[in-house]
Amino acid sequence: MTGQFTGKVALVTGGSSGMGQAAAIAFAREGARVVVADTSIQGGEETVQRIKDTGTDALFIPTDVSQSTAVEALINTIITTFGRLDYAFNNAGINEEHGSLTECTEAEWDRIISINLKGIWLCMKYEIPHMLKLGSGAIVNTASVVGLTGGRNFPAYVASKHGIVGLTKAAALDYGPHSIRINAVCPGTIYTPMYERRIGNNPETTARIISEIPLRRLGQPQDIAEAVIWLCSDASSFVTGHTLVVDGGDIT
Repeated sequence: MTGQFTGKVALVTGGSSGMGQAAAIAFAREGARVVVADTSIQGGEETVQRIKDTGTDALFIPTDVSQSTAVEALINTIITTFGRLDYAFNNAGINEEHGSLTECTEAEWDRIISINLKGIWLCMKYEIPHMLKLGSGAIVNTASVVGLTGGRNFPAYVASKHGIVGLTKAAALDYGPHSIRINAVCPGTIYTPMYERRIGNNPETTARIISEIPLRRLGQPQDIAEAVIWLCSDASSFVTGHTLVVDGGDIT
């Protein structure tokens, strides 16, 4: 622990498990007070308890990031409770498709775009005004390597992640002059509950995936968490509008 974020406040959406939970714990390790937002109450409370067990302040706020009133209330609660917002890891997202473009239903499309893309737009919409008041801030949005390339059988997810990359770059241009840095992290194949739900208990599939990754392993949530910490830290003070690929060399 370096304490580099002591006195600062960090928000992590989708913080109940996987990359979000790992990032929330990493922010706390660096001294930040952490707010965890998610629709999963059990997972969100578990993340907060793990942080509190280390002696760091944390708060869980149940939030559906696709709803503007919920996101506005989330940010207002953070400001009322802690008085500031310095960092945001906009990570909440879903991937529930298993079919080609023509097999994707309108309901699936609307739900995935609403949570993955609209949700990040809403988060930044309500986060940034408070960072403007501080005169600084750092935001990291979760995109994906498929937001830079493509992928079969999950078109809405791929479209949402491409949208996040573009939205991140647009926001970085708008708010860079105000000392707010906005970047995206693009995970490759990371072993999370989402991976388990999509791949299932299939050792052969996992072995095939690993064989195609130059570093010959799946990514871990902590790999993404450390990238997020770096993008929020002073060590990356001249980095904005960037898409940081963390994929074991799979597409790099």
